[in-house]
Amino acid sequence: MAALVLAGCTNAPPPPLVTTEIARTAPTKAANLNEAVVGVDSVAGGYNPHKLADQSTITTALADVLLPSVFRPGPDGTPTLDQTLMVAADVSKAEPYTVTYRLRAEAAWSDSAPIAAEDFVYLWEQLREEPGVIDSAGYRLISNISAREAGRVVEVTFAKPYPGWRSLFSDLLPAHLLKDIPGGWASVLRDNFPVTGGPFSIKTLDRDRGEVVLERNDRYWAAPVPLDRIILRRGDTSGITSALRTGHNQLALTAADADDLGSFQSLGPLVSTATVPRPTVATVLLRPVGTAMTDQRLRSAVLAMIDRAALTRVGTEGGAGATLPADAQVLAPSARGYAPTLPAGALAKPDQARADTLLTEAGYAKKDGSWALGETPLNLVIAAPEGRETYIKLARELQRQLSVGGVQSHLVTPSADDLYTRLLAPRGAATVATADEADLVVVPEPSAGDPATMLASRFGCAAAQAGQQAKATNPIGYCDQAAQPTIDQALTGEIGFRSASELLEPTFWSRAIAVPLYQEADTLVVRQDMSGVSVGPAWAGPFAGATQWRRAGG
Repeated sequence: MAALVLAGCTNAPPPPLVTTEIARTAPTKAANLNEAVVGVDSVAGGYNPHKLADQSTITTALADVLLPSVFRPGPDGTPTLDQTLMVAADVSKAEPYTVTYRLRAEAAWSDSAPIAAEDFVYLWEQLREEPGVIDSAGYRLISNISAREAGRVVEVTFAKPYPGWRSLFSDLLPAHLLKDIPGGWASVLRDNFPVTGGPFSIKTLDRDRGEVVLERNDRYWAAPVPLDRIILRRGDTSGITSALRTGHNQLALTAADADDLGSFQSLGPLVSTATVPRPTVATVLLRPVGTAMTDQRLRSAVLAMIDRAALTRVGTEGGAGATLPADAQVLAPSARGYAPTLPAGALAKPDQARADTLLTEAGYAKKDGSWALGETPLNLVIAAPEGRETYIKLARELQRQLSVGGVQSHLVTPSADDLYTRLLAPRGAATVATADEADLVVVPEPSAGDPATMLASRFGCAAAQAGQQAKATNPIGYCDQAAQPTIDQALTGEIGFRSASELLEPTFWSRAIAVPLYQEADTLVVRQDMSGVSVGPAWAGPFAGATQWRRAGG
């Protein structure tokens, strides 16, 4: 007791107060098993699936789940009637050639407006007239569209027979909202979707944050989809790989290079990977326009300088596209019926001696290591779309290869819209100053749809007016009146596409107007806790099957 009293009376300071810090963590949010997060390279738009400028993985994905289509690609890419939208679609009359479409009475946009004849008319009017659109040749054959039964029955009349009619009216657009939009066609789906007509709708689309949130469309008339929400989230390879490992992402769809593939493979059995060919082929266009490039000898000389294998290495960086070399002018490697048409030994390696001979024959001479015509140096314009880093890298490699051969060039990178709707527009649709002429262009060429329609859209001419020369209707600026009858016959079914291809592809290669390099491809990475996810039908991609996606336990 005395000890206690003495201790209590001491002048010594009290011992320091010792506290134990208890680690606290924020409560973990329970995983939403009715939600799937998809890692992607970019969510940047525009999002109009009918514009050449808007071709991208994100545009295809959003169109698959937000826009209605009369036909959708079957497993092998063959058009199959979408019976969630359509009752029937058939050729109802041979003369004039007429197709009758019957829409389901309950099919409607997410604002309750019916999907009807005006949407068919709107798409026809835009795609037959606007520059920079995909596969316009079929729409230009339509002579009239009429409707009955409150627009639910649509009769489309063609000026000529058109066996490829099933490729029309995919990704219908809401005419009631878009026909009077400020800025016209150029503004359609530039930043967002005003309404949707598919199993999902858009809750948010934030390009700055790199995120698109899709929610189940409660106004969709068909069976509801299993998932409440799909989120597309931009990320780099490291971030996407980490998110897949932790389960924050369930899928990824990305243009992976060799190093990226290694990162995904490091996840082992947690994920599966697959190649998803895109509906585009990386291509160099050698445009026969302007003073210099109209001379086939010059184009052939440029072609002889090109190292196609090196361009492919630069563009694919060892990714999935490297396994899809494009050796035909129209069909892509993953297309049904694809067969190489590249002449044996052609473009196997650069041939500088041939290039020198052709340039000399064309009147050029080398001065101080560079080719010139008289006192005028040969200086070509190479164009690639702004913001498409792969294509800018390809253009720079092409510029380097020409420099090695003694040809000067300079690179321009206009916006994709400006490139397709002005610089590459058919003459008459736009005015291009000589100073803005693009001699060589590195772009993705669309490769999905009806082969004969692609042939006509890529190489065809407009019908010649009396006393005038026929004009090109394609981005290449190429018009061969000797080839046009065969193109027309393929488009109208008088001859089959294979026969037309055998006749025309050797000509296209010999004219030195286009050098296809490789088919673009993405890599699909899927965690094992997801089911119903596949690479999807040819040309459509994984999102075409998003109505079947499920998470374990969801």
